[in-house]
Amino acid sequence: MGDARIIPFDGAAAGARTPAPRSGRRSPRPTRAVRVPEPVEGEVRVRSIDGRPAHEREGSPGPGPRRAPGSGRSLLGSLAGAVGGVVGGAAAGLLDGVAGPGWEEKAADGLAFVRRRITGEYEVDEFGFDPELNDRLMAALRVVYEKYFRVEVSGLEHIPAKGGALIVANHSGTLPVDALMTQVAVHDHHPDQRNLRLLAADLVFQLPLVGSVARKSGHTLACHADAERLLAKGELVGVWPEGYKGLGKPFSERYKLQRFGRGGFVSAALRTQVPIVPCSIVGAEEIFPMVGNARTLARLLNLPYFPVTPTFPLLGPLGLVPLPTRWKIEFGAPIRTDAYTEEAADDPMVVFNLTDEVRESIQHTIYRLLMQRRSVFF
Repeated sequence: MGDARIIPFDGAAAGARTPAPRSGRRSPRPTRAVRVPEPVEGEVRVRSIDGRPAHEREGSPGPGPRRAPGSGRSLLGSLAGAVGGVVGGAAAGLLDGVAGPGWEEKAADGLAFVRRRITGEYEVDEFGFDPELNDRLMAALRVVYEKYFRVEVSGLEHIPAKGGALIVANHSGTLPVDALMTQVAVHDHHPDQRNLRLLAADLVFQLPLVGSVARKSGHTLACHADAERLLAKGELVGVWPEGYKGLGKPFSERYKLQRFGRGGFVSAALRTQVPIVPCSIVGAEEIFPMVGNARTLARLLNLPYFPVTPTFPLLGPLGLVPLPTRWKIEFGAPIRTDAYTEEAADDPMVVFNLTDEVRESIQHTIYRLLMQRRSVFF
């Protein structure tokens, strides 16, 4: 920090002579001065997971330090801290005797988190993944997971404790809520609380705010290069190969798996020699029953489909509230790929057979879970 500048409150320059007082009046009080610190720029420290700079990756921001959203001069951080202190002090009287034990620590932790967001004192990897922010987002989604959808999860023992693995799941529900709930299931209920890195469509990263949050949550583009690099580094990667065909299928075709693309996810698993873990989700199909598709409006908005449900768009924003269905998520036995050679990733027959095996495993598990389900909502 540089030397401080002296700024008198009366606007005179530092070192200027104070005018003499008029006769008959009391001498003025000595001029007070404040020390103004030099500004310090806040930066995000980018940590590469494979030794490559972040800007060399396809779709990544350019070179140079990446500034945290809202980061700036240290004066801004000081103002935020002061405001937080005032708000915390005012809320202390209300929370005293009402909140449970330890609320002071939680409040202090929350204020410290906000300060780090403002000043940029946190780390992200080359994909933009922010583990600290992701934990906060998981806490928010946990309420929906436990209280609203009441998700029951099983088969977590099939997910390895360490090392790479590819989780492949069915897609449904008009909006990709099933992917978020699967992420919470792995993060909260796996013995090692592993982070699930989701492969998302490019539309997600084109949306304002949503794209930034998705990056910080560990999501990345659904492309072979990103998938293979994450798997090679020992990450858990989640993929929903039905894509828009699964999300936007009509309610009459619920729980009927669509085509799994060209098997690109199988090629990534074969090249990195990681297991493929089938994942079956029941309950997501009914949260937004899609009874129609306004294709003309979808083309105008450049969307893959525009859903029409019993509540949307009839009820406006209220129609975006999902129905409180009861969910089941089951992870199946892993399908090993380490017995194949590297050349198998380029063999269409091997890729097709493995893709079909994964799809059939998910479909049969879905039918079994549906037979065990007593009610959609209870």
